[in-house]
Amino acid sequence: MKNPTVVALGNLELSPANQDWLPPSSFEKSNPKPTICELPSIRTDEQHLIADFKSYYGYRLGRDQSCKSLHYAYEALSLAISDRIVDHWKKTYNAYKEQDCKRVSYLSMEFLMGRTLSNNMINLGITDAVLKAVYKLGLDLEELMEAEHDAGLGNGGLGRLATCFIDSCATLSLPVTGYGLRYEYGMFSQLIINGEQVEAPDRWLQDGNIWETERFEYRQIIKFGGRTNYYTDNQGISRVCWIDTHDVLAVPFDTPIPGFRNGVVNTLRLWKAVANEEFDFQEFDGRNYAEIVVQKNMAENITMVLYPNDVSENGKELRLKQQYLLASATLQDVIATWIGRHGNDFSEFTAKNCFQLNDSHPSIAVAELMRLLIDIHKLSWDDAWKITKNTMAYTNHTLLPEALECWSVNLFKQLLPRLLDIIFEINARFLV
Repeated sequence: MKNPTVVALGNLELSPANQDWLPPSSFEKSNPKPTICELPSIRTDEQHLIADFKSYYGYRLGRDQSCKSLHYAYEALSLAISDRIVDHWKKTYNAYKEQDCKRVSYLSMEFLMGRTLSNNMINLGITDAVLKAVYKLGLDLEELMEAEHDAGLGNGGLGRLATCFIDSCATLSLPVTGYGLRYEYGMFSQLIINGEQVEAPDRWLQDGNIWETERFEYRQIIKFGGRTNYYTDNQGISRVCWIDTHDVLAVPFDTPIPGFRNGVVNTLRLWKAVANEEFDFQEFDGRNYAEIVVQKNMAENITMVLYPNDVSENGKELRLKQQYLLASATLQDVIATWIGRHGNDFSEFTAKNCFQLNDSHPSIAVAELMRLLIDIHKLSWDDAWKITKNTMAYTNHTLLPEALECWSVNLFKQLLPRLLDIIFEINARFLV
């Protein structure tokens, strides 16, 4: 086995990462693309930054000197800096691809990212060059940074810890990819009116997010509801199939996470829930219009708002949907990458993968990994359980009983009947 400790990249030394930002599919593996000459590195001096800013501002964004909105100036500068990050992103990917190293996936329901522009400038080591370039353009860097919407995808400590963790992993060249949910609305926006705090919806995506890349080709199907069907396969082995489900698509959006001046760029992959099917125009006749709209809204509501209070039954249902979507989409994504590179042989899966669960929210990943290995990839219970035990790791942030989430058996059976069967089976085997 190759030594997975260090990969040399020019004058940089990179540790191999766990998750490539562009994982090859099984089709790509069997149909390799022709070799493409690598582009030269993008320069980070003020003259090149000014040239790129003007190009993006005038051509990509279609603005001129008559535009007074700081938003477009912020986007032009962000695009120029993003080019420098993507340059490292690709080089990191190519360096990691040479190593068949252990991959670590960090699952968290919260990532309190904050503003990205200033953090990326610092990590790239180009703050002074950007400051000089912006000054020559007649702009104020602080005003441009304030034009960015704060990505408040967390309630506080847990989300900030998760963000600092993946940022530190990139700085330390550790092979870690963050997985979370792309909430349309974050925590809340705070306004002070007549000396009092007023909370307003946090529409952080109202102007888009210049730093992320949608990867629709890596979408995953998430199952809810339905029922389980037991059958015997051609080899006489008892199998289970989860059928008659209401499916939702989880679409990934990738954000680069640069390390501090080391050339390493890891990935934060956030999942957005969308309807599984587009409108059927044959059904679009008025009679079924309302039902189609309701189904579409129900799917997209899963990642509409940062997970709600679970006091009510509706709140419990939505939180369970959110947590399962995160766990299922992430595990399917990692397994798809594995199969694309190693085929359906899971003998080395434990040695090459680890799932770090940030608090109890993504703990349903234990049962979901068992389902995928047993039902989809036809492993035996013992082999699947061995892989699950040796790949799942858990961070516990509190021992208080009120911090532990609970769901009724009826709700769990209604939403995730196959997962409930597996949980009962795990419990029964512990009682033996």
